[in-house]
Amino acid sequence: MALPRLLFLSLGGTITMVPTDSASGGIAPKLGAAELVASVPALAQTASIEARSPFKLPSPSLTIANLIEVARTINESFAAGFDGAVVIQGTDTIEESAFILDLLVPGDKPVVITGAMRGADAPGADGPANLLAAARVGASADARALGALAVLNYDIHAARFVQKSHTALPSAFLSPLVGALGVVAEGRPRFYARIARNPCLPIDAGPPGPIALVKVPMGDDGRQLKSLPDLGFVGAVIEAMGAGHVHADVAPILAELAAKIPVVLASRSMTGPVFEATYGYPGGEIDLINRGLIPSGYLSGLKARLLLGLALRAGSDRARIREAFRPYQ
Repeated sequence: MALPRLLFLSLGGTITMVPTDSASGGIAPKLGAAELVASVPALAQTASIEARSPFKLPSPSLTIANLIEVARTINESFAAGFDGAVVIQGTDTIEESAFILDLLVPGDKPVVITGAMRGADAPGADGPANLLAAARVGASADARALGALAVLNYDIHAARFVQKSHTALPSAFLSPLVGALGVVAEGRPRFYARIARNPCLPIDAGPPGPIALVKVPMGDDGRQLKSLPDLGFVGAVIEAMGAGHVHADVAPILAELAAKIPVVLASRSMTGPVFEATYGYPGGEIDLINRGLIPSGYLSGLKARLLLGLALRAGSDRARIREAFRPYQ
């Protein structure tokens, strides 16, 4: 029986990093996809792998345009007969990259993103185990029709829910709203929950415009919000307090902003939905929605920013933007 065909795309990140010769010291991206695959012999029994290295970047230097290019490559590979794809990158932006791929790669074939919290030469490096676990998920028929998945520390997370929750631990990735969908144990993926795919967006609608992401702290007077349109932002996501609340004096400023550009209301809390019909005081979510803000549902500010930017490529009609966020309510 033929092994599944997997495309491995390495973008860089800690998993590819080794010590540098520079005076500053530290580690930097050096290894490519082929070297990573060769370092894990068990991969040869899991899938027939084609390894490519489109980038060798630390994940903070990845851009949305980079990930759109990755999504296009995956779509082309699926059309050419590959059964799944594994994307390797740094963990700092995995939750964002996974969500972009979830939005831009349609169909049922598995797309798995992974990385490592420890460099390739570190004691207890987690990269090899994560690569093998990701490949086993990508090659599994049970992983089909779940959208993009993040696989780290043997946990299998849905792209729309996963968050990086720690700066150092191998167990850094959580899905606090719902938990992991499953685990890789005894060499195979075990899924304990399934989710329905949400709608995908067209990949060839052009690059997204700049979207501001603004966190609201106690006592903030909202002065920076007024400048966003003049700075060239075409949309904004507001990480408000609690279930979607701001100081009463900031509410009219947000109304003025929402009259100029689409504004999405998210929460600065770690997880949970933005409310729509509970708090009626000035600056509460009912007031802000009535002033034109669009609730992000359970999406974090990071992911709401990505969805807004990609959705705005089709135009800034408020009804269309609300429809894009409806599946996440």
